[in-house]
Amino acid sequence: MLSDTASLGVTVFQICDFPVIETLDDAQLAELRALADSLGITLELGTRGTDPEHLRRYLRLAERLGARLLRSMWTSGDDRPTAAEAERRLRQILPELKRLGVVLALETYEQVSTGDLVDLIESIDSPLIRICLDPANTVANLELPADVTTRCAPYVANWHVKDFTFHREAGWVGFSLIGTALGEGRLDYDAMLAQLSPDARGINQIIEFWLPWQGNDQTTVRLEAEWMTTTLDYLRSRNND
Repeated sequence: MLSDTASLGVTVFQICDFPVIETLDDAQLAELRALADSLGITLELGTRGTDPEHLRRYLRLAERLGARLLRSMWTSGDDRPTAAEAERRLRQILPELKRLGVVLALETYEQVSTGDLVDLIESIDSPLIRICLDPANTVANLELPADVTTRCAPYVANWHVKDFTFHREAGWVGFSLIGTALGEGRLDYDAMLAQLSPDARGINQIIEFWLPWQGNDQTTVRLEAEWMTTTLDYLRSRNND
């Protein structure tokens, strides 16, 4: 995947929601970092939850990989802390974030209201605990992407760029919220770009897909490659590189 990233002319790769990374020993982590360095790729990490010990494990991984951004989420499975508990936990790891120079970015998603997430970020009031913006997720909580972007904009440190659309189910019974290549769905990317100014603020744009299964591996992977090309072309047409 790193070689594919480099071949596409992309310089950031986020290893996100990939628990296998926790099983690598120091030698394997050093090898991974060396490969990324040789390809000119900056690594980021992603996990879920606010449990301090879990986050400390990922901060140790971040240190070994040279990652300066760790994306996480307020909750993880059945671990659903209150706002007060989440704040207490995050304050516990602030010293480690400061020591390593790592920014923790909590993602917007449907299980936590954007208002609650922003309140948490504002309460802690640290440049090292910010937001990973993904307004496609919050649609499932009946929050409009434009509103989420406006509310989060001052605190965004990472941006999951993911387009989406609605597809009516067979028999006209309900809808599916599914992914598309960037520029082919309902995400108002241009408005978000103007509001966030990612280049000026050092906000990396991480491409994500909600890719529907196409019935077999080959067809699904081929469609993913097509979406990647379309999405990169779209991004490059609207950004400086």
